[in-house]
Amino acid sequence: MPDYLKSQGLSYLQGTKHHRETLFDRDRENIAPCSPLKEYPEAEKILLPRPSPPEADIWDCLQKRRSVRKYSKRPLEPESLSALLWASQGITATMGRYLLRTAPSAGALYPVETYLCVNNCVSIKRGIYHYDPASAALELLAPGDFGERLAHSAFGQRMCSSAPVVFIWSAVPRRTMAKYGSRGMRYIFMDAAHICANLLLAVPALGLGACPIGAFFDDEVNSMLGLDGEEETVVYMATVGFPKNKKAP
Repeated sequence: MPDYLKSQGLSYLQGTKHHRETLFDRDRENIAPCSPLKEYPEAEKILLPRPSPPEADIWDCLQKRRSVRKYSKRPLEPESLSALLWASQGITATMGRYLLRTAPSAGALYPVETYLCVNNCVSIKRGIYHYDPASAALELLAPGDFGERLAHSAFGQRMCSSAPVVFIWSAVPRRTMAKYGSRGMRYIFMDAAHICANLLLAVPALGLGACPIGAFFDDEVNSMLGLDGEEETVVYMATVGFPKNKKAP
């Protein structure tokens, strides 16, 4: 057997496959549910302006989607940040206790939380923030300049310090796994991909650039956000800003 077939990743895929013969007979994992929303009640809240997305052609946005790693020093406006947060995880409707969002989620469980490392945004001080989609507000977790530290934790990728903002997505596994068991981990990463894809399509409409990041020292970034790395852990990031040497519309 080739070594790669013995890898942890492939073993997980094999172990969480659905089989018609055993789908309803196998033992159900007993995983307790948890809160559907993360809240920081003691944090300073910053209400964002109501998003006013520009008119944009989805096909044009698809054509223009490219990874941008070099950014100008132009700060991001709160209106643009609000539009990007809404595009990636904004609430679009309610259905009973479920808050439906712009990106799909398995079982409408939304295990992904959004954090921001703000480096250069108009009227928003530098620091680490949590996004509360229910109130469309940012919650300040730690003021200060974290760009260099984040870049160091992302294998030295300088764009984490030069971009006006870095989106950081974490997963709360129990939200999904309480319903779907170990297979739910697959859905969590799908959810993160849906969210990031929405962001990447919204970016060109605002004259911005972005670059997704999967390479980072997980627990260094977790520590920066105050996460334990088990009940909640970082899974994905993306830098956003105005491309260098390109005028914004």
